[in-house]
Amino acid sequence: MSIVIIGAGPAGITVAETIRRFDRDVPITIITAESFPPYSPPAMADHFLTGREDPLYWMGRDVGDRLGLDVREDRVVASVGPAMHEVALTDGSTVPFDRLVVASGSRLHADLPGNELRDIHDFKSLRTARALLDRVRSGQVRTALIVGAGFIGMEIALLLADLGVRVTMLGRRSWVMPRMLDPETAGIAGRIMRERGVEIRLGVEASRFLGTDAVEGVELADGAVLTADAYVAATGVKPHLEFLAASGIDAGWGIRVDDHLRTSVRDVWAAGDVVEAADRLTGERYVHAIFPNAVAQGEVVGRNLVGLDTTYLGAESMNSLKHLGLPIMAVGAMTGDEEFRWRNGDVLRKVFVTDGRIVGFRLTGDIGGGGILRSLMLTDRDVGGSLRHIADPGRGMAAIVFEALPA
Repeated sequence: MSIVIIGAGPAGITVAETIRRFDRDVPITIITAESFPPYSPPAMADHFLTGREDPLYWMGRDVGDRLGLDVREDRVVASVGPAMHEVALTDGSTVPFDRLVVASGSRLHADLPGNELRDIHDFKSLRTARALLDRVRSGQVRTALIVGAGFIGMEIALLLADLGVRVTMLGRRSWVMPRMLDPETAGIAGRIMRERGVEIRLGVEASRFLGTDAVEGVELADGAVLTADAYVAATGVKPHLEFLAASGIDAGWGIRVDDHLRTSVRDVWAAGDVVEAADRLTGERYVHAIFPNAVAQGEVVGRNLVGLDTTYLGAESMNSLKHLGLPIMAVGAMTGDEEFRWRNGDVLRKVFVTDGRIVGFRLTGDIGGGGILRSLMLTDRDVGGSLRHIADPGRGMAAIVFEALPA
């Protein structure tokens, strides 16, 4: 049996690492468009600011050799032929497989006319991120315009600001990171970003990117045009699925999978940012494009490929901000039947509860006890007896541990 994995990101490399824990001999080929060892996208900002490589190459530069993988770098997949059990590359070659894993990741995306123009930067791959940073360091980029005020846009904005770039970030909603933060928590984050030099323009609708070949500006809904030395599209992520058009694999925005992460086509699995997976709490299916989900899905796929029947419990909605200067942990829903809050200055802790059970929380400034809250949420634990002080960073955690956790 031979296994081919499309993509060397967190999901793809975790699939390979998991297989190798149980089978040292099965041939594994990884096809990647990158020319770098497998890396962690969330660690890129820290890498560019500090130069540290250990967090970036999170499984080691030698992971391919260590795991005995046939890693084919700088290769782009043109199509997948499940009936023929082969992957066709744009260089005209083909790679046969017995089992295939699609872990091709995603790119930053803004659903606007002109979003395919040249020089609209994507910060989801090390190759494209380095291209932007090289322009910054050579003095070509002194101003940047980021369309999108979400989590990724914020991290890019802070990185560029720290490198001396004047950054303007546009957001449609009236607060930053609206998919991740409630307005009150976002107010703290937005103020700190402004203090660090990022200009944030909220309630602003971008209508299209302007240009013929390369991007030259962004037109707003009111007709105004904004220009900069560099442009970043960051309103969301778009899975890399173009090569699956004639494969017969069922896909919407992402690839639809079952509870073992199998696709609709025999012998083909999928993991990571390309997958429409069920939310662990709500059951809603959508692309959960974060590192922990990619790794968890890679583990499940790897175990199933070696014959260990493993069910995927579902993806989590979870994120943490590391570069703001103030820690923020966002997990689960932003609303519930009840909201419990505790605030002292920039320390804001909110826990959302429905029917006595935690459905989400936002911790800002003090994220202590976040792991306990997450565990209680995922295990659907009744915390009714601990609700009075559940958000209090001192009294709340002691009450939760004593009353809610099993003896």
